[in-house]
Amino acid sequence: MAATVSATAPGLRRTLTLWDATFYGIVLVQPVAPMGIFGVVSQEARGHVITTILIGMFAMLLTALSYGRMARVYPSAGSAFAYVGQELHPGLGYVTGWSMVMDYVLNPMICTIYCSKVAMNFIPGVPYAAWVAAFAALFTMLNLRGVKASARTNEVLAVGMFIVVVLFVGAALRYLFAAAPSQADFLRPFYDPQTFALPAVLTGASIACLTYIGFDGISTLSEEVENPRRNILLATVLTCLITGVLASVLVYLAQLVWGTWTGFPDVDTAFIHVAGKAGGAWLFMLVSLTLLVANVGSGTSAHLGAARLLYGMGRSDALPRRFFGAVDARNRIPRNNVLLVGVLAFAGGLSLSYQLGAELLNFGAFIAFMGVNLAAFVRYWVRSDDRRLMNALLPLTGFFVCLYLWLSLRWPARVAGGIWLAVGIIYGAIKTRGFRSQTVSFEIPSDEIDKESP
Repeated sequence: MAATVSATAPGLRRTLTLWDATFYGIVLVQPVAPMGIFGVVSQEARGHVITTILIGMFAMLLTALSYGRMARVYPSAGSAFAYVGQELHPGLGYVTGWSMVMDYVLNPMICTIYCSKVAMNFIPGVPYAAWVAAFAALFTMLNLRGVKASARTNEVLAVGMFIVVVLFVGAALRYLFAAAPSQADFLRPFYDPQTFALPAVLTGASIACLTYIGFDGISTLSEEVENPRRNILLATVLTCLITGVLASVLVYLAQLVWGTWTGFPDVDTAFIHVAGKAGGAWLFMLVSLTLLVANVGSGTSAHLGAARLLYGMGRSDALPRRFFGAVDARNRIPRNNVLLVGVLAFAGGLSLSYQLGAELLNFGAFIAFMGVNLAAFVRYWVRSDDRRLMNALLPLTGFFVCLYLWLSLRWPARVAGGIWLAVGIIYGAIKTRGFRSQTVSFEIPSDEIDKESP
């Protein structure tokens, strides 16, 4: 499958710096991501939340390295779709891209659902459907302004969430100094001999990896980032590291403040109750509001990533090029895709449950993660003259970790995800007359074609 360059149609504009891309990834993942899963992971892992977060960081860093290294070779907006299609097989790239469509489109959907439900707690008189329409429209309008404007929004949201994280850390430390826990209490979140069980901790780790889901979205901006062969790798790894460090601090302090891994009034909102215990009613409300704002930021960023993924697939002929591969001549954005994702976010917000949406998101994400790890293995080991052990060990370890997480999904998600995959395969078979013709064509941006990968 030869790479081609298109120089006639309008392309995307390189305006994003390393820190623009990093802020985009942090907001997409959310600095407050562990707050939402704290209670569930605490119960599954019997209090060893920080241990599961660290295990998850190790697993996701392996995949982040594979994403970053593949972006150095293929600076394309198609992300995992392009990597797998170029290194393994165009058909597998198409299946990966189809899975990613589900992943990326579901993210703004579940953010729309979550934001709408939280907003009803502040203004209960507004109907749920109206909130769904409002947030879906908000995500769409923010992304119609152009990618540089979206980057500025990401930076403001990231700074705001960091401030709330600092406030929680300060309140938690003040509470702990007053409570004066023992030395054993400080070590218990890492390892409690009375409750530790490796299967339980690994199950918790499979859920804790949700803290990092979304970092791969950085690679969809490869055609809008300055020096993508360097900055995509750095931004992806930095996002995972920063997220992991923040998550570890948050869940460690939360576990110390609560003092046990049971007794939450509501498991799904456990962290909010921890914040209330540490700082009182004002922190309870502030964290609630922050989670709402964080999901607005995540939904906007996910909307952006979904539109760029569809653009990459449309330009490569995996989806109809006329619609999905079109770029608005004035703003240089894939306008059709932005509007389509907004319509789907509204429809999904009215018809989908948050739980099933989140599980389906993982179904698509882990397929993409496995594909990228295998692509990195083939590129840097099978086809390379420099067969260093780490070039095989790192991507293969990442692949098997992601495979374990994928197999741990509940059966409703596996069935629904399997149906989505079947529909995609049928569409691809019809489009290519039984996969006898090329599934996709891969294009390298004209400003990158003459550069050698490091």
